[in-house]
Amino acid sequence: MPAVSEPALPHTWRPLGVRLAGWLFGGALLFVCAFAWFSFDEEVRDAFSPFQRATIVAMGLLLYGAGYALGRSRVRAEETGLVVVNGYRRHEYEWAEVLAVHLAPGAPWAVLDLADGTSQSAMGIQGSDGARARRAVAELRLLINQGYGSA
Repeated sequence: MPAVSEPALPHTWRPLGVRLAGWLFGGALLFVCAFAWFSFDEEVRDAFSPFQRATIVAMGLLLYGAGYALGRSRVRAEETGLVVVNGYRRHEYEWAEVLAVHLAPGAPWAVLDLADGTSQSAMGIQGSDGARARRAVAELRLLINQGYGSA
């Protein structure tokens, strides 16, 4: 892997594979479901009760909400600290609060070690992104080790 340089701040890391999968598979699922629905004749469509139709729409909205939550996950390094968005939760840390970042082999996402002895998942750096994720962890580790974390 080439040498990692310190990224210019502010810098944001987002998962690529999850966002692509959400758009591609979500769009394909929507297309297939719409095609199937409109390929039914009117008699079959009328056989669905309003409750059944609402249930299908609610399930689709739940799937969309879960995909959107994963796709909006990110880690943002700023001059003042680190902003971690996991799904619908936002966590802000000053640089002094972040001690280290790890991405264990086979782990789903990076983990931040915090000064209070706890850890925080950083879903914006997905292990499934492979070399891209390892580079993001190396860049973030460089920021933590080169003064931002000790400020």
